Amino acid sequence: MVNKTVNTVNNIQDIFLNNARKNRTNLTVHLLNGFQIKGIVKGFDNFTVILECDENMMLIYKHSISTITPEKPIPFINN
Repeated sequence: MVNKTVNTVNNIQDIFLNNARKNRTNLTVHLLNGFQIKGIVKGFDNFTVILECDENMMLIYKHSISTITPEKPIPFINN
């Protein structure tokens, strides 16, 4: 039962990040240390997100992310 819950949470993350990547949606990534990074998702895996910021790439560890705020709504359709 626990694994099913964990997979569901990961699916929501994957759907959100994948749709943000596909739509090239501008995001603000709020880190636990208070920093905010604005950019576009270029890729992600189970542990990291690659964000393009001002033509630079940043590898951000998911465990350091507090919140991700999209500039516009992101659909939660799994395609």
